[in-house]
Amino acid sequence: MKLRILVVDDEPSVGDAVKMMLNFDGHDVEAINNSREALARFKADRFDLVFTDYAMPGMNGNELAAAIKAEAPGRPIIMITAYAETVPQSPSVDFVIGKPFRLQQLRDAITQVMPATPQPVLK
Repeated sequence: MKLRILVVDDEPSVGDAVKMMLNFDGHDVEAINNSREALARFKADRFDLVFTDYAMPGMNGNELAAAIKAEAPGRPIIMITAYAETVPQSPSVDFVIGKPFRLQQLRDAITQVMPATPQPVLK
């Protein structure tokens, strides 16, 4: 299933790495390095899923997740953070991945948070 994904991380190299990995699986991915800019972009476009960092200037990942859920309550949000063990998890975040991460962890997280798509009935 091809998804439209927004990736938010204030470290461009991390955002670009996530984008590259998810593009490899055929997803349409946009990476943004500023949480406030990402929120504006989310409001202006349709994204199926959001990946966000936690520690970002101006608006942290939990605050961004809450703002996105206020706009689109059912939208899944995955947090990627170096502080996976200590970050206070917001109820607005659906899944947390620790840094460093691998492509399979991103895939597993997507499987966990995305609603299952119905399979065609074969006759």
